Amino acid sequence: MEEEQEAEAEVETKKKKKKNSNKEESAPAEDDTQDVPKKKKKKKKQAAEEEVDEQPKKAKKKKKQEVEEADDSDEFLEIDCLADKEKNKGEGAKAIEGDGGFRKNFYKEHPKVTAMTDAEVEAHRKEWTMAVAGGSADFKPVPEFEWLDIDQNIMKITKKFQKPTAIQAQCWPVCLAGRDCIGVAETGSGKSLGFLLPAVVHIMDQPPLTQKANGPIALVIAPTRELALQTMEVAEECGRLCNLKQVCIFGGVPKGPQETALWKGVHTVVATPGRLKDLINQGSCNLDRITYAVLDEADRMLDQGFAPEIRYILGCTRKDRQTLMFTATWPMSVQQLAMEFLNDPVRVTIGSANLTTNARIKQTILVCAPREKEWKLQDLLKNIHKKNNKILLFALYKKEAARLEQTLQRRGYTVGSIHGDKSQVDRNKALEDFKNGTVPLLVATDVAARGLDIPNVEYVVNVTFPLTIEDYVHRIGRTGRGGKSGEAYTFFTEDEKPLAGALVNILQDAKQEVPEGMYSFGPLVTKKKESSLYGAHFKDVDMTKKGTKITFG
Repeated sequence: MEEEQEAEAEVETKKKKKKNSNKEESAPAEDDTQDVPKKKKKKKKQAAEEEVDEQPKKAKKKKKQEVEEADDSDEFLEIDCLADKEKNKGEGAKAIEGDGGFRKNFYKEHPKVTAMTDAEVEAHRKEWTMAVAGGSADFKPVPEFEWLDIDQNIMKITKKFQKPTAIQAQCWPVCLAGRDCIGVAETGSGKSLGFLLPAVVHIMDQPPLTQKANGPIALVIAPTRELALQTMEVAEECGRLCNLKQVCIFGGVPKGPQETALWKGVHTVVATPGRLKDLINQGSCNLDRITYAVLDEADRMLDQGFAPEIRYILGCTRKDRQTLMFTATWPMSVQQLAMEFLNDPVRVTIGSANLTTNARIKQTILVCAPREKEWKLQDLLKNIHKKNNKILLFALYKKEAARLEQTLQRRGYTVGSIHGDKSQVDRNKALEDFKNGTVPLLVATDVAARGLDIPNVEYVVNVTFPLTIEDYVHRIGRTGRGGKSGEAYTFFTEDEKPLAGALVNILQDAKQEVPEGMYSFGPLVTKKKESSLYGAHFKDVDMTKKGTKITFG
């Protein structure tokens, strides 16, 4: 016990001596400099912290290193993904480029076309009321199918027709030469085949579809589902003859079948703007290989507010594509769209560029009070409706169309309808029944006013006048198609008073009778008058023409 106490005392003594010696060593250092003890103290503190927290710090360092490595790997993965995306972008376009890009010019002028004199060309154009403007080359029209020097297998498309229509005769040489083209012509003038036949020639010259470059090569954008389906019928007929694949893309139906067709590969896409944009955004449709694009019924698409969608869709295609635009009217908005997307286009106008009606259509205006329309309509149907003749009746709103259909059904008429409240299946069935004559009467809203080619419609009845005079022209254009004559009856009430002057203009230009009742709506501004002071300030300007540079000496 005594030995243990002595050992403890000895240890305490040694500690005191060591402590005193440390103080003595530090005292002169403080007198000489302040940095040395601070550094020693800092080092001791760091050493102590390292000894105390050695294990937690190592774990923390390891964790930080893992996080940094993970961040780096994500960054490289993102860069790799972007690189792959950039690499894959336009892969279809790269697959067809080759050394000199894709081929556009397929036109070989037939010897008989070459032999046509300027006087003969002008005679044809005068007969068709045709004007050709823009572009740096003058293309002669092709008045006979045999004078079009292309593959005869492709020409089988035209075997059921006798001669090309005016728009076809002039636009085919322009389109086959690879030029951008604007076609201004009334509905029912054969515009669909006017742009689809050159499209087939264009597609047949391209390399075949592959898994990476699975098309489409040609794109046709239409404003409505009905018009897209109608264009699709012509495209399918062309495709059967040349073993081409096509798909029609439109809303109101499931996306699945459309996506499957695109995934398998197609040569031609006929689409409405809304659904096509949706499929592009979700990655189901790649337009990198589009080298031939068509805007059909461009004026109607602008009227419906599709300009942003058109810009977006065409922005997804190749910049060196060939672009065509077909329209029934040539307003300033369409001219601006042409300036934006077409390069030095050739414009072919059949008839007048101003709003006009088909001369083969007899127009009858029935001025009445709003409450008189129903019984006057019954009297009219009794006079014009036979057993199997087709009559197309237009209403302004969906509810009005549904009510009119029910009223006529109660009266014993066999009638169908197409409007926005009906499903796509019901609309297709009603349209098909009307075409084949199963249902002789069809009630429709303006969804059927544009572009629809329904054969042998004898009468068009505007139960309610449309909101614009342009829609009136397109409504009555459903009759008198294919060179045949037709009749249009229109009920006009005081509710449509603001459009009276424009309607009188249309009637006078077409040399139709203007009823006395039209003048009961007050003073009508029927013509724009040129001011002696300001000139023709209302004059439409061709926006596709380049300005002339004037240099002053």
